[in-house]
Amino acid sequence: MKALFVEGKISLRDVPNPEPGSGEALIRVIRAGICGTDRQILKGYAGFHGILGHEFVGQVVQCDQSQWLGKRVVGEINLSCGHCEWCRRGLGRHCAHRAVMGIINHPGAFAEFATLPVRNLHEVPESLPDELAVFTEPLAAAAEILEQMTVPAGARAAVLGAGRLGLLVAQVLRHAGAEVTVIGRNPKKLELARSLGLKALASAAALHPRSFPLVVEATSSPQGLETALRIIEPRGTVVMKSTFHQPAQFDTAKLVVDEITLLGSRCGSFQAGLELLKSGAVQVSPLISATFPLEEGVEAFQFLEKPDCMKVLLANPV
Repeated sequence: MKALFVEGKISLRDVPNPEPGSGEALIRVIRAGICGTDRQILKGYAGFHGILGHEFVGQVVQCDQSQWLGKRVVGEINLSCGHCEWCRRGLGRHCAHRAVMGIINHPGAFAEFATLPVRNLHEVPESLPDELAVFTEPLAAAAEILEQMTVPAGARAAVLGAGRLGLLVAQVLRHAGAEVTVIGRNPKKLELARSLGLKALASAAALHPRSFPLVVEATSSPQGLETALRIIEPRGTVVMKSTFHQPAQFDTAKLVVDEITLLGSRCGSFQAGLELLKSGAVQVSPLISATFPLEEGVEAFQFLEKPDCMKVLLANPV
């Protein structure tokens, strides 16, 4: 099969078809989405070598549990052991023995076929098109904030970053009742934010320090945390959504003196993501800048370098 393989650089390769093990499904990938983590992996993040990709929608074509055959699915990316304390608590995403699809020790979805344990799969509602369903994983990650903390109705929240993840987070927080301000740099992305009904600012420089009780950092840049700490109120919460290869450096005295909560936030509930997509509470179609066939995956990554580019999808023939 064809697959996008990273080993120092990314290339299209012919690789053997994966073979599902017991309790696993072989999935024909229909659509896959390129995210910021994929781009950071190309810079060395996680030290991953292999087939990239963890955002996808596909169809089960082989499985030892016949009820899954033919179903259209999305899949949770953490492959946990199922037996440790974290797994028993329902937090397999923190299993010390886990693999992570397209990130740690498991081939990803930028390929014609992929495998995942059946327990990782979620059936996609018939009413949800492939182009929307492929956003389930990043939208679940955006919605994880609501599982980690209480966001009161009317709470003032700033989202740093007007890119793919930032606009998903902003829409999720607005749906929860927060008053959201998106802060970015790119004029076209900020205009997109406004077209989604969000307040948007071109810079945080004009904001007074201590402006927001909640700030979500989604810039994909280590410098984003410094800005977040400048505009957060005392006893406020800064949520870190970005992952990046370079370390972030900041003055920890700010956390202590202003009693700031710094909250890391990663994966979330796929059911929550699917419900937000099905209900239309979060709009994702306007975020799609282009769709490339898998065979042009290298060009798709190059297209993402354009300043105005938002989300790029990879498609396999039906």
